[in-house]
Amino acid sequence: MAKNEAVKKGIFALGAKNDAYAQYFIGQSYLNNLVNDPDVNVGVGNVTFEPGCRNNWHIHHNGYQILLVTGGEGWYQEEGKPAQHLMPGDVVVTHDGIKHWHGATKDSWFSHLAITAGTPEWLEPVSDEHYNSLDK
Repeated sequence: MAKNEAVKKGIFALGAKNDAYAQYFIGQSYLNNLVNDPDVNVGVGNVTFEPGCRNNWHIHHNGYQILLVTGGEGWYQEEGKPAQHLMPGDVVVTHDGIKHWHGATKDSWFSHLAITAGTPEWLEPVSDEHYNSLDK
């Protein structure tokens, strides 16, 4: 059994399967858009990852991304830097133009609020070899 399955019943609803972005993820993720106001130029979403799920490397152009970890255990990595093990209460700020990825650990559900401005550029997947080499 995977750790932290309670993440599915967190403060914010799990949301639907993240089919719109599935091509940019390895594994299953869920998305609950919390701010859907066209007059607000910042997206806020509750993103939940099943164990082993992670998104592709990507860059936010003309903006940024702030991750507020709300449950489970995950990873965040910027290109050229070691991966950071994430736990509830951790905050990550990704500045404009920084190549990065984030997702769940192999054995735990993971959830974060993503506050995002700008346009994402989706890049290559995080390889199984790289992901499986990560150790807490």
